[in-house]
Amino acid sequence: MEMLKLLNGLNDVPIYSVNDGRFSSYGRVIEGYDVSGLVRYMEDHTPIPGEGNVYVASDPEMEKDPSVSVISSAFYGGMAVQAGYCNGRNDTYNGFEYHKSSEINIAVTDFMLVLGHSYDMRYDEGIPSYSISQAEVFFVPRGTVMEMYGNTLHLSPLRVCDEGFKAVVILQQGVNSELDEYEKAARDESAAKGDCEAKLLLKRAKWVIAHPDRKPLISQGAWPGVKGENKRLYYKEERK
Repeated sequence: MEMLKLLNGLNDVPIYSVNDGRFSSYGRVIEGYDVSGLVRYMEDHTPIPGEGNVYVASDPEMEKDPSVSVISSAFYGGMAVQAGYCNGRNDTYNGFEYHKSSEINIAVTDFMLVLGHSYDMRYDEGIPSYSISQAEVFFVPRGTVMEMYGNTLHLSPLRVCDEGFKAVVILQQGVNSELDEYEKAARDESAAKGDCEAKLLLKRAKWVIAHPDRKPLISQGAWPGVKGENKRLYYKEERK
């Protein structure tokens, strides 16, 4: 695969194919589902911002697509889901989130994902931390439909071209929505009583840990516990 070879030649960390066996502890590639309607909608109606990323948790037009109901039944046992997208130009990895149920992604363009395991986080003396050296990078080719298992550390995709990336994101309904005041108070009380994981709860069913240099996440209240390099990945010659 030429793109995978190029990316490995440009970067000082190994980049694996999402079809590699190393992906199996993080999720699985799914075949046999017709998601062409979602892909067409993404191509025609969801722009890539000029800079940064845009995340839309729930797009009502996307949720009308028949494939969303099929995915709700097949992967969530009929639980209500939301379908949205993440488009952008991200090329760094310095923060992670995880949920406790699976996330379905559809690669409308090629992109990379940086993944880890929540069980590799440390809670020494009640302080959550995660070493970025434990994360692995995967190339996801356009057209891939994949499930990321609950508790897999991830964040937005990373681009592999100047134009950026587009990804469909399907989650259980309500994930990533704002905590209400009661929920915030319950979280804070749990953290005060010694529940270290409660310190990471940023939104509903969204636990986040960030590098101290990841200012946008830190300003939202993310826990500054990622240790190591504030890492950038390259997709063209420019680093030397």
